[in-house]
Amino acid sequence: MSDVVEKTLTALPSLLSLDSQPGSAKLSSTSKLGNLIRGITELTSKHEEEKLIQQELASIKEQVSSPNTSMRQMKELMVRAIYCEMLGYEASFSYIHAIKLAQQGTALEKRVGYLAVSLFLNESHELLLLLVNTVLKDLQSTNLIEVCMALTVVSQMFPKDMIPAILPLVEEKLNHPKEIIRRKAVLALYKFYLIAPNQVQHIHNKFRKALCDKDPGVMTASLHIYAQMIQEKPEGYKDLTASFVTILKQVVGGKLPMDFNYHSVPAPWLQIQLLRILSLLGKNDQSTSEIMYEVLDESLRRAEMNHNITYAILYECVKCIYTIHPKSDLLEKAAKCIGNFVLSPKINLKYLGLKALTYVVQQDPKLALQHQMTIIECLDHPDLIIKRETLELLFRITNAQNVTVIVEKMLDFLRISEDDYTTIDLVGKVAELAEKYAPDNEWFIETMNTVFSVGGDMMQPDIPNSFLKLLSEGFDSVEDDRKLRLFAVDSYVSLLQGEPDKLPQRFLQVISWVLGEYSYLKEELQPATVLRLLSKLLDMKNTSSETKSWILMAMTKLCDGEAGVSVAQEVSETYSSSLDTVLRQRAHELQYLSQNPELRSKVLPRDAGLEPLEVDSSLSFLDGFVSEALAAGAAPYKPPHQRQEELAQAKALSLEPYGLSLPISISSCSIADRQSPTLLSISSGLSGDSTDLSLKGGSTTLKLDGVKRVWGKEGYLAQREPLEEAAAQVEVPSPLRSPSQTGEADNSHSQTPIPIPTPEPEQEKQQLASSLFVGLSSHSSVSLMGKSEPTPQRFRRKAKSPSSSSDASERISNSLVSSTSAVDNLLCDNLLDTSELAVPSPSLTSQLSQSLPTANGTCDVQLTDGDAKGSSPTLVRDNGVAGPADSTPHKDPDRPKDLCLSSHLPAELAGLSHSEITPLCSDQSLDLSVCHVQKEAYLALVIFLYNSSSSDIQQILLEVDSDELEVSCVCDSAVQEVRSLSVAACQYSLTVKRPSVHVEVVGVVSYQLPVGTHQSVQFSHKLPLTSFIRPLTVSTEEYGKMWLDFSNDTKQNLTLISDGQESLTATLNVLKKKLQLHVVEVIGVEGIVACRLHQDQPCLMHCRVHAGTLAVWLRSPVPDLPDCLIYHCQRALQEH
Repeated sequence: MSDVVEKTLTALPSLLSLDSQPGSAKLSSTSKLGNLIRGITELTSKHEEEKLIQQELASIKEQVSSPNTSMRQMKELMVRAIYCEMLGYEASFSYIHAIKLAQQGTALEKRVGYLAVSLFLNESHELLLLLVNTVLKDLQSTNLIEVCMALTVVSQMFPKDMIPAILPLVEEKLNHPKEIIRRKAVLALYKFYLIAPNQVQHIHNKFRKALCDKDPGVMTASLHIYAQMIQEKPEGYKDLTASFVTILKQVVGGKLPMDFNYHSVPAPWLQIQLLRILSLLGKNDQSTSEIMYEVLDESLRRAEMNHNITYAILYECVKCIYTIHPKSDLLEKAAKCIGNFVLSPKINLKYLGLKALTYVVQQDPKLALQHQMTIIECLDHPDLIIKRETLELLFRITNAQNVTVIVEKMLDFLRISEDDYTTIDLVGKVAELAEKYAPDNEWFIETMNTVFSVGGDMMQPDIPNSFLKLLSEGFDSVEDDRKLRLFAVDSYVSLLQGEPDKLPQRFLQVISWVLGEYSYLKEELQPATVLRLLSKLLDMKNTSSETKSWILMAMTKLCDGEAGVSVAQEVSETYSSSLDTVLRQRAHELQYLSQNPELRSKVLPRDAGLEPLEVDSSLSFLDGFVSEALAAGAAPYKPPHQRQEELAQAKALSLEPYGLSLPISISSCSIADRQSPTLLSISSGLSGDSTDLSLKGGSTTLKLDGVKRVWGKEGYLAQREPLEEAAAQVEVPSPLRSPSQTGEADNSHSQTPIPIPTPEPEQEKQQLASSLFVGLSSHSSVSLMGKSEPTPQRFRRKAKSPSSSSDASERISNSLVSSTSAVDNLLCDNLLDTSELAVPSPSLTSQLSQSLPTANGTCDVQLTDGDAKGSSPTLVRDNGVAGPADSTPHKDPDRPKDLCLSSHLPAELAGLSHSEITPLCSDQSLDLSVCHVQKEAYLALVIFLYNSSSSDIQQILLEVDSDELEVSCVCDSAVQEVRSLSVAACQYSLTVKRPSVHVEVVGVVSYQLPVGTHQSVQFSHKLPLTSFIRPLTVSTEEYGKMWLDFSNDTKQNLTLISDGQESLTATLNVLKKKLQLHVVEVIGVEGIVACRLHQDQPCLMHCRVHAGTLAVWLRSPVPDLPDCLIYHCQRALQEH
């Protein structure tokens, strides 16, 4: 490896043209970098290397500071500084010179400068701000090399606050005639999406154009953005499934240029990326999955070459097949592929097979049964990675019948493991299995003792905490609680009587707490005996201060009787003068409470673990102290954001991304504070970075959702003995076999079985296999570890009453069905091979566009009675994704055509303006429609239930919930019955609890027909955040005070509207009309605007005209609200 590094560094100067002769491939003998490299390679110790590097750095520092150093010499000095930094020695003095080189040099010198900056600095480095203007200038350059360098730096590292300044220039580069520029622009936008997703939401259509770019490189770059967006919200991109499938077909078919091939495999990394995207889109969606079946089959068939990259493609194919909606023949081919991997003699392929088997074993437990003997052999494999992955597989197939054997294997591996990560991971798994599947109390306590002993102090702190919580909360049976706690006491007393000095500190803490809480359950055990055992722990040299604190607290609970009090007094005298304040406090508590049994019984009552504690979160008991301190002249408390604002005033650098504005007279502004946004143009010391990033809401939270188990094909191995004999006779196939060849080999073995006597080691392995894989046969109903089905647990915690609303929300969210639609017409142009792309017809496109104003919900009908017929569920989404069902509500021939639902609005809403009444969903008997009415304090949502049948509908239950909204019913009485051909209305109040660009209300209505048939209809309704925005009327002075108190902000440049009048006023009028904003004041080229969601959720906006754009700065006390509002401002101006 050192030879490769040396060759690479030796070639670096020639690549940067540092030699005297252009194009020279050899390092110049007079090159100082060459001399430095040769000198380092000849050294024999690290000390000599450090001494030489320090001399080199001193020489570089002297030369870069000299005014006579030319740009060519500066370029060579930067390369030498890069080399020193790569060796781990700091050359911070050269950072500013690297920035200067990128600013002032020629194209080649700028290249070295940009390279040095990208290696020296990180995104949060303060010197990076000096590079912003250089990047802006290079992005506008006509030199392609300079544009490429600027885009490369932007995609690698760029301050988040400076993104609005360069975002328009990067967007322009998406239409550049050169494909390399378009590709780098897409990668820069991908970087922006990762660090500030809300700032690029308005250019999603341009991402779609990049996806269908005629250059495969640009298309490949766009897949990174789509993979991220689809992972966060797959239902919003179902319409692109056909396009992704078409791209994958063309890639697999070899229609890309030969440059994309790797070892004769067409674009393997592109195939892997597409397979991952398809698995996200097809999960839980049958109609979307059906589009993928053909291309997945083709990918499996073609990826049969003997190379590692084809194995990676096969692995991704298997994962995709088992993630999407299942198809039997694909599952069989994927299973054979996994078998080839598992049975391969190559370690890498065996690991890949175990990895795939671990992923799919819960959908298809039969696969584990087929390869059980191989799995047993892997438990004794010399490679630790193979053994660890095998244990992970066994963890996934654990059930109540095999838990003891699997946990024993895990503990055996833990005892010999020297890797900290493996220890921490396996300890957590063993603890989880022990709690979930423990066969009895004794096994559970002994297993947890082993976990605490082997895991030591490296285990996660939640493991002992969860164990103590389980003991404290108890279970459904009081007798089981007593037996478990009593056995724990017996076990821990025995351990303390043995060799407690070998026990880890966390285990000693657990022992102390258990003995302090439950040692009284053992009647023959005297408290004084326990106190003496605990006092011995205090005398051990390796006992930490934290453990001593736990021990003293346990002793405080046990100091009963004269003997116990005497031991407690002796210990308290020893630690009452300790230098550790915590130990000193615990010792004083022990001394005082041991002398006052009555007080101790009140402070530390027995069996008080489940009593709720009243916590005074406002700390009202300190009010008197605070009042006295303020009266004595103490400074009042300032919240963190206010302290940050005051610190920002002293900053020398201005992080405000806006350019210089026209001067404005101080007399024309009524806000005198320098932090007021209306004085931005005259206050050069103002810092735009006035808030800490940690105060921002979780708008960029990565949502990591686990794979839902959508398929569990039943095993067919009812008789274990024939299977084991067959497994012992299976010949190890090559992983290069095709599925058909493997199938023929399997058939030949099954037709001519040869009885072979089983040796004694094989009998032991078969016995172990029968213990490990029990419960996985075809007729077993035992649930596996991690399955979504509820599993019976040995230790069942006491049930807590969940709210009905949360249950309804979970039931609703789990039952909503996504659907696919026609491909966006943007994807019809220049997609590699446009002849194969599925293009929607113009009529379909027009129908889809016409349905957008009215499609505002999703619906799925569930009939609990199998005899119900004639239902026509509606599947329509507000974003234009239409499902296979009819998008129009069910129409009854007897239903009046001119039915006016607005006449059925509640009386208090009758005189108010309301939104258009849109169909929500329908079935054969009930039609649901919805509208909303804006009220001062909340948004009123009205759901109309129209009975289109000839019979009355009874026992109606309507449940509505939302993750982003507070939903409450304001009806006088719930609707329980709707007569034939009549309408009932339910009213709900909606208030925002978590701002989002669009909020969604989900619900379910269940009812009973006269014939006794029960039906339920699920629906969802999306609302833009603008429905909740209200104008906030404040004065300019009030605006200035509020601005300082708000900590969440965002900045963006918007399009300026010019309608013949003053452009700023015209733009603000559009925003005022469409978003219901209140324009507080307009001063020259600046304006201030205010709005609110509720009384306590305001948002302030400062606008300024600069360089033909509207620079906007929003602030709010509510996280995510500024980002959401800036999105709607962009949409409002685009639609104007």
